[in-house]
Amino acid sequence: MLIDGVFSGGGIKGFAYIGAMEVLEEKNYRFKRVAGTSAGAIMAVFIAAGYSAKEIEEILDELNLKSLLDPPKPAGTLPFLKWLNLYFRMGLYKGKALEKWFYKKLAAKGILTFNDLPKDSLKLVASDLTNGRMVVIPDDLASYGIDWRKFPVAKALRMSCGIPFFFEPIKLSDHNGECLFVDGGILSNFPLWIFDNGNKQRPTIGLKLSNPREDMPPQKINNGLNLFEALFSTMKNAHDDRYISRKHERNIVFIPLEKYSATQFDLDDETKQNLIDIGRRRTSKFLETWRPS
Repeated sequence: MLIDGVFSGGGIKGFAYIGAMEVLEEKNYRFKRVAGTSAGAIMAVFIAAGYSAKEIEEILDELNLKSLLDPPKPAGTLPFLKWLNLYFRMGLYKGKALEKWFYKKLAAKGILTFNDLPKDSLKLVASDLTNGRMVVIPDDLASYGIDWRKFPVAKALRMSCGIPFFFEPIKLSDHNGECLFVDGGILSNFPLWIFDNGNKQRPTIGLKLSNPREDMPPQKINNGLNLFEALFSTMKNAHDDRYISRKHERNIVFIPLEKYSATQFDLDDETKQNLIDIGRRRTSKFLETWRPS
């Protein structure tokens, strides 16, 4: 059965998507269009490129996640310089190793630019901080004077999963000058709305790396760090929570992973497997009662 899929952000917790994909493939569900933010963008891109769940698991298993963390050269000497780099370069890591890895894995499937994919089959969300706007790639590239057909999918993916302060922002230019792009999760961490254009041809399944909103406890704010975390969480979820209704929740696989960190790049094999297993269990349970509409 053909479906459309939307994947939420969640950093390293995205390993759970492998288990979810395995179950969907076993039940003969196939994605016609996919969209996502951050970790969800990675899964969406790999699916659009033709990777199976097994292939995605294999390439992630062989990957040393720490090899994707490429600090600027001066940052490796003194801790002070590391934070100085954060101030001036706006990220602890360059993100070039991450983009290069994306490019390599997509090239293996013959995917370099959006022109190598069926039109409208892939949509990624990024945040343009310079202009204060949410950007859907490739749809909104024309407003920057960019031909979407020639734009590298690997760069679009790097834009969507550029965790603020963790990776340096991506820079593009428009008619007003340079624009800085970071993780799409800042403005829409779960873009379930993205295929809601009144032309519904297939059921849409959303996969979200969290509990339903009503099952989430209130955030405890006792200090400045808690305040920043609560602020960031509210920014990520407020727009999407307003869109999601009880009707939409029927089509969402909620994968509760609140106890796991989104930036734990030193995951051991046991934790990876736990995440995959949770994805499998929650998706299997969802499909037991889901009725496409």
